[in-house]
Amino acid sequence: MSGIILTGLILVLIFLRQPIVLIVGAALAYVHVFMTASRPEFLIQDMWIAVDREVLLSIPLFVFAGLIMARGSIAKRLTRIMTSLTGSFPGGLAVATVLSLTAFGAICGASAVTMLAIGTIMYPALLANGYPKSFSLGLLCAGGTLGVIIPPSLLMILYGIMTEVSITKLFLAGWGPGLLLAGLLSIYSVLVNWRIETKPFSGREVAEALKSGIWALLMPVILLGGIYTGWFTVTEAAAVSVVYAIVIEFLVHRELTLRAFGDVVMETIKLQGSLMPLLAIAISLNNILDLEGVPQALVAFMKGYIDSKFSLLVVTNLVLLIAGALMDESSAIIVLAPLLAPLGQSYGFNDVHFGIITIVNLQIGYVAPPVALNLIVAMVAFKEQFGFICRSVIPFVGIMLIGLVITCVFPELSLFLIK
Repeated sequence: MSGIILTGLILVLIFLRQPIVLIVGAALAYVHVFMTASRPEFLIQDMWIAVDREVLLSIPLFVFAGLIMARGSIAKRLTRIMTSLTGSFPGGLAVATVLSLTAFGAICGASAVTMLAIGTIMYPALLANGYPKSFSLGLLCAGGTLGVIIPPSLLMILYGIMTEVSITKLFLAGWGPGLLLAGLLSIYSVLVNWRIETKPFSGREVAEALKSGIWALLMPVILLGGIYTGWFTVTEAAAVSVVYAIVIEFLVHRELTLRAFGDVVMETIKLQGSLMPLLAIAISLNNILDLEGVPQALVAFMKGYIDSKFSLLVVTNLVLLIAGALMDESSAIIVLAPLLAPLGQSYGFNDVHFGIITIVNLQIGYVAPPVALNLIVAMVAFKEQFGFICRSVIPFVGIMLIGLVITCVFPELSLFLIK
C-alpha cells in the first residue's frame, strides 16, 4: 500500500510539473517517515552525511574553471590552433570546430559550457566561410556533448558518487568513445562540406597559434596527467584547474576583466545552489532504498521480464535516451544511475563500461529534439528559432547513435586503458 501511495505522489508532482528536487525530496520524506518508521530529524542528519564528501568539491571547481576559460581567452587560443592545423583541408574549419570542442572538453567537463565557449567563436566563423547555418548549429550542439564524454567530466564524477564506481577509471574509459564520436563528427564534416573553399596552409600561422596557445594546450596535460599518475585526486585536479585558469587568464593572457570574473563566480554559485540540495536528497534516498533492498528487488523483478544481456541493453538505452531528452543530465544521473547500475552488474556488464554507456546515452538525449536542453541553450546563445535548431541536429543525432552502438558492442573501446 505504501508503495502505491509513493508512486501516486510522484506521478501527481510530475503531472503538476514540479521541479525534480521537490519530487525527489517528497519521495525521500515519505520513505523516511512512513516506510522506514524513522524520525524527521534523522532525515536532515542523513542528508548532511550524504554531501559530506570531498569529491563533491570537484564539481563547482571544474565548472568555475570552465567558465573562467570560456570568458577569458583560453577557448579562443585553442580554437586558433585547431583552425591553423586543419583550415586548409576540405571541411577543415568544421573539423577544427570538432577538435576545439574536444580540446576544451578535456579541460572543462560540462556540455553547455563547452558548446558556448567554442560556439561563440566558431559559429560566426563557419557562417562567414560559407558553411550552411543548419550544419553549423547541428555540429556545435552535438559537438558540445564531447565536453562531458571527454574527461574530466562532471557527469562521470556524479556517476562515480552515485554508484561508487572509480571516477579515475571512468575518466580513462571516456577517451575511447569520446574520440570515436569526435572522429565520426569530423568525417561527416568533411563529407558534407567537401566543396567549400579552403585557405592555403601556413606554417607561420601554425607556429604563431601554438606560441599564443601553449598555456592552453598544457592545461589538459597537467590535469589529466596528474590524475592518471596519481599525483593528485580528482578534487585536487579541479582545484589546480581553477588556480591555473586564474593565473593564465589574469597574469599571462590578461584578457579577463574583474567584472567578467564576478559574473563567473555568481554563475558557479547558482549552479552549486541548485545541484547540492538535489544531491543531498537523492543520495540520502538511495541509501535508504539500498538498506531496504529496493535495488535488489528491482533486479529480481526485471530478470523476470528481461531474458538476455542484449534485451537489457535495449531497454536501458531507450530509458536513458528518453530521460536525457526530458530531464537535466545531472538529475537523470542522480535519479537513474543507482537503479540501473545494479541491473547492469547482474547481467554481467563491466561497471565502468556500463557507466560510459549511460553517459553517452544521456548526452545523445541532451541534443535529441524536442526537449533537449542543449538545443534550448543554443537557441538563446545563437538567436535562432528552436524548430530550426531541432531540424539541424537530426543528422548529428544519427551519427551519435552510431557511436553509441559501437560503444555498446565493443566494450574494449572503453576499457582498453584500464585493463
